[in-house]
Amino acid sequence: MDNTLRRIDLNLLVTLQALLEEQNVTRAAARLHLAQPTVSVQLARLRALFDDPLLLPAARGMRTTARAEALRAPLAEALQALSRAVAPTRPFDPGQARNTWRVMASDYGESTVLLPALPRLRHAAPGTRLAIVELAPQRMVERAERGDIDLAFHIAADAPPALHHRPLFTERYVLAGRRDHPRLKRRPTLKQFCALEHVIVSPQGGGFHGSTDAALAEQGAQRTVALSVPHFLFLRSTLARTDMVAMVPERLVLGDPALRVVEAPIEVPGYQMVMLWHERVHRDPAHRWLREQIAAAVA
Repeated sequence: MDNTLRRIDLNLLVTLQALLEEQNVTRAAARLHLAQPTVSVQLARLRALFDDPLLLPAARGMRTTARAEALRAPLAEALQALSRAVAPTRPFDPGQARNTWRVMASDYGESTVLLPALPRLRHAAPGTRLAIVELAPQRMVERAERGDIDLAFHIAADAPPALHHRPLFTERYVLAGRRDHPRLKRRPTLKQFCALEHVIVSPQGGGFHGSTDAALAEQGAQRTVALSVPHFLFLRSTLARTDMVAMVPERLVLGDPALRVVEAPIEVPGYQMVMLWHERVHRDPAHRWLREQIAAAVA
């Protein structure tokens, strides 16, 4: 920053603008709600700062010097810009907004959070856009810090502590298979459950062991995991077209006409889904509005 700027008291510039417009110390003081001697002292400081008289005595009031006239327009522009910069944040108007929201989510988050929220967002803020990027937990904080993403959706247990978070809902696991699956007409026994062919979602790819297997192991039981897939979308298609079954988050399959959902013979711990964001947007009115809309849509 220029050393001249470091030496300037911004109040002096406000006084200078009033003096340039009023060309009278008494009227400038009244306008600024200051005593006339105070404005006179400030004028003396301004003259020293700019090395110019700025205002000279005239028959009626004062007249500006050439230096003062050269300052008039840029000073007014600068003070207006500064006033806008420090003014209270304007309320967010979704109807006029042109924001592009960027959110990080898995296909599960897309289906259970963003899809329910989309009609609400489109209706209230039709001029905005939504970009969904693939969930990458290891890069979540970095991308939020850089402003690459506005929000992320993840399970609470793996949520980075560096980000703000808001609980959205608690999820539980149910057993699902195709609508006319012969072995899902009623709740299966533990033995029947283990004899079925299971599909598992492995986000990192290639895994054949999950929380269901851990719960089974505690009871000395083991199931058959025949297929491991990286996404829930393919899992749902697999269930609808084969005799395979899966332990799936309830919100993902509830109301799906192609699937039958029953209670499993074993309890598998669920999880909490949370919305995450960085401190840089925590108080932004537009961002706060977006978070409220999404939270209300999945409540």
